[in-house]
Amino acid sequence: MNNFNKNKYKKYAEKRSQRSNVFKNCVTAFFGGGAICLLGEIIFRLISSAAVDTISEETARLLSSVSLIFLTALLTGLGWFDIIAKYIGAGALVPITGFANAVAAAAIDNKSEGYVPGVGAKMFIVAGSVVVYGVSLSILYGILYYLYTILF
Repeated sequence: MNNFNKNKYKKYAEKRSQRSNVFKNCVTAFFGGGAICLLGEIIFRLISSAAVDTISEETARLLSSVSLIFLTALLTGLGWFDIIAKYIGAGALVPITGFANAVAAAAIDNKSEGYVPGVGAKMFIVAGSVVVYGVSLSILYGILYYLYTILF
């Protein structure tokens, strides 16, 4: 492609592309992500107050995380998570809900290929790299922390 066509295409793309309001998007993402975190905190408080003597705080936090994962997968399956994400933008990518959405959406999209080759094999295509690098970095961090405690 010669320079004339590149410049012509660049002008065409700039003319056609929509400009986003960065400040508005940041504020929306901040409050949207905050709302998701607030929902997690409300779930935690409900679980903690409902089972004061039977469930530890650590277990209540775990159950609130699992509840957020379940709600995200359910909303993804119903097609509602995309609608919510359209309005709150990057706020929907709060790590726990973003990860759950990526896994659930990939599973739903590939269901037609069968449960093993479709759902099972492709469920972690997007999220797999997060798992691999997350585990790898946590191992590296553990080794460095161990060396730090020995040396200092």
